[in-house]
Amino acid sequence: MTVLKFGGSNFLHLEDFGRIARHLAERLSAGENKIVAVVSAMSGTTDDLKAGMLDVNKEPKPSNLDAALATGEMLSACLLEAAVSGLGIPVLSLNGYSLGIRSNSEFGRASLESVDATPVITALQENDVVIAAGGQAIDQSGKLTFLGRNSSDLTAIVIASMLGERACEIYSDVPGVYTADPYLVPGARLIPEIAYTTIARMSRHGAKILHHRAVDYAEKHAITIVCKSLTSDGAITGTTVTGHGNASSVTVARDRAVLKCGSRAERDKLRAFLDQHDVSAIHIEDDCSASICILCDVDFGIRLVALTGTRLVSVGSKTAVTALDSSGSRVHFESDYEQAIFRACQIHQQMYPEIYVDDG
Repeated sequence: MTVLKFGGSNFLHLEDFGRIARHLAERLSAGENKIVAVVSAMSGTTDDLKAGMLDVNKEPKPSNLDAALATGEMLSACLLEAAVSGLGIPVLSLNGYSLGIRSNSEFGRASLESVDATPVITALQENDVVIAAGGQAIDQSGKLTFLGRNSSDLTAIVIASMLGERACEIYSDVPGVYTADPYLVPGARLIPEIAYTTIARMSRHGAKILHHRAVDYAEKHAITIVCKSLTSDGAITGTTVTGHGNASSVTVARDRAVLKCGSRAERDKLRAFLDQHDVSAIHIEDDCSASICILCDVDFGIRLVALTGTRLVSVGSKTAVTALDSSGSRVHFESDYEQAIFRACQIHQQMYPEIYVDDG
């Protein structure tokens, strides 16, 4: 049994579904018995779905928005099922209604409550490949819930755990986890092995890597995460996530929400509330006002803030640049994105000066 997850960057064009299907066929031909493939929405689809909903209604019901956003992953699952079926392989796709994953009713970023492996096991008995739509579950009333942005990682880890697998392969456009975003910071280097806690901390500071709740679940259930990239030369393994491995890193998180409260007491109360809901928020120390910045799960965090009735003086955004090392974290805020990238490059060069020696 093999559990794989393909992120949205694997599906830039419709023909990419055929490419992934051929990879699954090659794995089966090489002797692998059964495969579960978890899929994200095609790149950009979730943002388009959200924008469309807000065009129709600026304040849609949270349950309505969750159901709409989940259709992106459902479409990917159907397209990949069609591509695999076209190769003559017995295949079935499942979505949140049929995966056996139940959550609470915190729409926008629901939390898991229970899992039942029976639907997936039954599907695998009759098919060589099962395609699972990522990032979704149902609540106790049968409503579809969205597990949050980038939460297909969590679906894959949950399925691996409930099937008794000890590893899960995660595919993206880069082969693994880097010391910085390789698309933004020249010289960012691949980290071969990294600890759950280290990568979860990077994610909570806004790094576009594995979702922190997926990493937390993997650590709790002892699931090794193998980060890979599918290239013309085959699958390349870059990073293995286990209980070991550390590395200094710098993250760049664009458009993070900055909330200015009426008083420091309100700010501190709000931050404590967000912490209780596992939403990373920090004080803006260089700001003389009572402000906090939400670093991850921004949409969900803002929705939670609205429910508290907290009086906000203003809501803005900044880019957060965070240096993470064994001594802790240091966050810098920039209004200009290009300046944020420049600062990230400076920090990375200070962390790894040996990389830049030859560039003189």
